[in-house]
Amino acid sequence: MADVIVDPGVPPQDAQVLRKSRRVLIKMRQGWAPKLWRPSSGLHYWMLAAFGPAASFGLLLSLGLMSPGLAVLLLALLGIPLVMLRLGRDDQSTDEADEYAFERQAFAQLRWYEGRYVLADDLDEPAARLLARAQRAIATVSGSRINAEGLLDDVRNAVMLPAQEWEIARLLAKLSALRAQHTEVISLGLTPDVAAVAEPLTQALNSSEAAVLARVEALERYAGNVADAERAYLAHHQIEELRSHVHQYEELVAETGADAFTVPELERLAADAGQLEQALRRSVSSARETMRRLFP
Repeated sequence: MADVIVDPGVPPQDAQVLRKSRRVLIKMRQGWAPKLWRPSSGLHYWMLAAFGPAASFGLLLSLGLMSPGLAVLLLALLGIPLVMLRLGRDDQSTDEADEYAFERQAFAQLRWYEGRYVLADDLDEPAARLLARAQRAIATVSGSRINAEGLLDDVRNAVMLPAQEWEIARLLAKLSALRAQHTEVISLGLTPDVAAVAEPLTQALNSSEAAVLARVEALERYAGNVADAERAYLAHHQIEELRSHVHQYEELVAETGADAFTVPELERLAADAGQLEQALRRSVSSARETMRRLFP
């Protein structure tokens, strides 16, 4: 399951940042915000580190408080550990700057698109199971060869399936939050008056979950039809591949005198190919019909 499910209406580049921002989002909820200062780049850092001592020695020389030979010696002694330290810190400072830049970008995107993403961690266990079922069904359709070959309405799938995933995730996040609040309240014990108020709210939660379940089951039916069509598609292509070599088999059979044993099998192969083609057409038609009902 994806850590962050994003509204498909979010621009792709921003959505990519949001999907990778789980750690930043968790930190934000704990009160974290990026600092105003920006870590210095490696080059900037070492320029400052070298300029400071050099400027100090230059000032002492100009005031006559240090001999030139001593200044050169001190600069050399200071320069050796600086060079060694730089070799060990260049990569680290670059990584820190990159991490800082990503966290600032993710923080800004998370603030801007608040309400248009769902953190999977926010779903309770029943909701997480439902979302996983929906995502498996969507992956079955999106990853099928018949979808890639355009036998289904691949353009419509590309638009509607992410929209279905987002809508299911959004509803399940709301359901999980309300269910957690409801459970916390009723766990304290209910008087008859409060129970009378809580009962219809419990029914509202249950009916909402049933409605989302119906969406998921519709997706699963669609995925099941696509899987049937996929099997027929693969079998059809395998049969066609075998049929393309039938003449070679016929030549071999004729040369070996095995006609009586093999010709009926070859004839059955041709008949199977025709039946599979019809099955493929029925399966694709069934999948399309399910899609029309699912995405009216």
